Amino acid sequence: MLSSRLPDALRYRLYRSSALLGLAVVTASLGGACGDDVTDGSGGEGGASSSSSSSVGGAGGEAGGSEAYDWGLPPGYPKPRVPADNPMSAAKVELGRRLFYDTRLSGNQTQSCASCHEQALAFTDGLAVSVGSTGEQTPRSSMSTVNTGYLSSLTWANSNLSSIAIESGLLLETQAMVPLFGEDPVELGLSGMDEVMLERLRAEPVYQAAFPAAFPDESDPFSLQSVLYALAAFQRSILSYRSAYDRYNYGGDPTALSASALRGRELFFGERLECFHCHGGFNFSDSVAHEGTTFDEVMFHNNGLYNVGGTGDYPEDNTGLYELTGVPSDMGRFRAPSLRNIALTAPYMHDGSIATLSEVLDHYAAGGRTIETGPYAGDGSQNPYKSELIAGFTLTEEERADVLAFLESLTDEALLTDPRWSNPWKE
Repeated sequence: MLSSRLPDALRYRLYRSSALLGLAVVTASLGGACGDDVTDGSGGEGGASSSSSSSVGGAGGEAGGSEAYDWGLPPGYPKPRVPADNPMSAAKVELGRRLFYDTRLSGNQTQSCASCHEQALAFTDGLAVSVGSTGEQTPRSSMSTVNTGYLSSLTWANSNLSSIAIESGLLLETQAMVPLFGEDPVELGLSGMDEVMLERLRAEPVYQAAFPAAFPDESDPFSLQSVLYALAAFQRSILSYRSAYDRYNYGGDPTALSASALRGRELFFGERLECFHCHGGFNFSDSVAHEGTTFDEVMFHNNGLYNVGGTGDYPEDNTGLYELTGVPSDMGRFRAPSLRNIALTAPYMHDGSIATLSEVLDHYAAGGRTIETGPYAGDGSQNPYKSELIAGFTLTEEERADVLAFLESLTDEALLTDPRWSNPWKE
């Protein structure tokens, strides 16, 4: 049960958010790679842009609102949008960092958030599908938590989370409940144990100072709200902006990209390959919001990965947006992830079914994947629900190498070891 000690305003918002997610206030029964598999059905059809919530603030400030938070971004780079209810502060981000790496946030104390989001792998886990604290597999691949502060929708195919972002701005705050309390599948396995979790945290000497520092206006800062808000603040702080591409495109360094990567850049942003339509903008994603945006773009796509039996179907445990809406045209529609650090986040696709970036290019060059035999046999290029942007193309060997060089230029090496986001319990 979610703590009865939550403030009334937050309890209402979490109740509304939980209803949208299909996460009951009494028992959480959500699934899949930090919140994908919901069966609430209230989501409606995805793919449309919606206006942003008035409760979303600007660049964020200290807990008292008197001092701007230093994101460490270069000039001209957009700042994440911050909910007014959860302003940024250095103390809150530091608390969130400790919580992110703390195994006390799992029922059996064997996993933390970082178990599925490793810094060295751009905050993914290198697995085809993530594995929870009890050993149960989720149906989907663990997505990177890098630049989540710029996203208007989280997870692979949950349009309900987009509704939450628009309604309250508490997107990351609400989503954190899913891995913590979800039961189908179990991720961190804290369903019914929120008070147990808080008692564990209260007993830690580091937290006895860290929680009051992060939430100085709370009479008792040890609450579920504080945990959710601190985790969200830390995740918003994880930003990728120092890749070779960034140094070339934003830093004015004409030597940052190789000749091959520059040719690949032209191909990537050209109409022949169409990559940029789903992976455009500074975050290489089409579901983006940041400080100053007035509309939240939320898009989902069927990329022809499956066409089971020639009917357009996807595997029954991974039907994408269709799982929420029941709308036939939503079959196989998933959110296009950011391509930042993509060279580090294999295997690829929502189910980790493509091993390498070269094979990803094969998939799109063919206009969809053909599976010759087995229960998922079918020609994805002929999927009737496939996006019209997935039309196929041809590449010479040099052009293939160029596109791969460009994708590799999106790797932010500094991100992988930046102490701001490393495990503080090892320091």
